[in-house]
Amino acid sequence: MTEPSEPRPPLPPFTLETATLKVRRAEDAWNSVDPERVAKAYTVDSRWRNRDEFLQGGPAIVAFLDRKWRRELGYRLIKEIWAFADDRIAVRFAYEYRLASGEWFRAYGNENWAFDENGLMGERHASINDLPIQAAERLFLWDRSGPRPADHPGLSSLGL
Repeated sequence: MTEPSEPRPPLPPFTLETATLKVRRAEDAWNSVDPERVAKAYTVDSRWRNRDEFLQGGPAIVAFLDRKWRRELGYRLIKEIWAFADDRIAVRFAYEYRLASGEWFRAYGNENWAFDENGLMGERHASINDLPIQAAERLFLWDRSGPRPADHPGLSSLGL
């Protein structure tokens, strides 16, 4: 976990440009499917609500993400800014994944984030719903070797 004194730009107070950049950096980190990398964006005592789970602190976040990505295979995520103010950002997102059994899903959700003065997320509240899809209905088809390409459409462009 990142120490509270280590800045993680962009820092609050956010502008539309810096909030949008913060959202894209979060998307890129989550698409790495690397729990340790993702956890570096959160305060050491960060509090999460993810669906029906309540977590606090780095070790709990890393364990949660490790468990998540062992189950959710082929994970690809797109986040889009919804609103921002000072030290808070709201996003909507969708991600696609499959289970080991081969069933595909698209998960839709919203997140509310609160940041400290160093740009670390101290709170993350996520509401998520899963929709079963057929493999042929997948829309997030970029190469798993990296983040979503800059020319890949976002949620609004995809009509999601």
